[in-house]
Formats: sequence, structure tokens, C-alpha cells
Amino acid sequence: MSDLAVALGLVLVIEGLLWALSPDLGRRLLAAAAATPEQSLRRSGWIAVAVGALIIWLVRG
Repeated sequence: MSDLAVALGLVLVIEGLLWALSPDLGRRLLAAAAATPEQSLRRSGWIAVAVGALIIWLVRG
């Protein structure tokens, strides 16, 4: 359970850094995502899930 809390904390740190260091970039990324077709976003999301699971599997073995 502590690993889950650490992972959530890392997500918040990375997301927070984007908004703290470059809010304009964050707005542009949101606008680009809003203009992207849903199927492309869904595919990218599943690819991110697969890569994340692979990284966890390689590290935790």
C-alpha cells in the first residue's frame, strides 16, 4: 500500500511541476488534447498503461 502512495505522490509532483514551471505550456497541451480525436487519446492511454505496467514488471520482477 505504501508503494501506491509513493506512486500517487510522484504523479502529483510531476503534474504539479508542469503547472508550476510553465502554466502556458500546460494550457497549450490541454488545448492540443481537446483537439485530438478520442480514438487517438484512447490508444495513447492504453499504450501508456502498457508501458507503465512493463516498467513496474521489470523493476519489481
